[in-house]
Amino acid sequence: MNPLARLFRSPRAARLAALPMLFALAPLVQAQGLPTIEDPSRGTGSGIMDTLRNYGYDIVLLIALLVVASMFVGVCYHAYTRYAEIHTGRATWGQFGLTVAVGAILLVVGIWLLTEATGIL
Repeated sequence: MNPLARLFRSPRAARLAALPMLFALAPLVQAQGLPTIEDPSRGTGSGIMDTLRNYGYDIVLLIALLVVASMFVGVCYHAYTRYAEIHTGRATWGQFGLTVAVGAILLVVGIWLLTEATGIL
C-alpha cells in the first residue's frame, strides 16, 4: 500500500493535512449577511445603561414566562396523576375536580403576581 494513502487513513492525519488549506482560505472568507442583535422590546433608550436595563427587562419577562409555563406543567401533571388514581380506585371524581380547581386558581394567582412583579420594573 502507498505510504501516502496509509497516512490519510487516520482522521488526525487528514485534519493535519487540511490545516494549511484552512489558513490559505481564511483571508478569502467574509462575513456577509450575519444577523443583527434585535433591539429590546422597550427600545434602545438614550444610552448604554437604558439599553442594558431594557434587555434586563426582557430577560426577566422570559424568566417569568418560564415560571408560569412550569407551573402549568406541574398543575397538568398533578391533575393527570389524580385522574389515573381514579381508575385504580384511590381517588374520586370530586378529588379530581378539586385538584383542577385549586390548580387553576394557583395559575391565575401566579400569573397575576408575576405580572405585578414585572410591572415594578
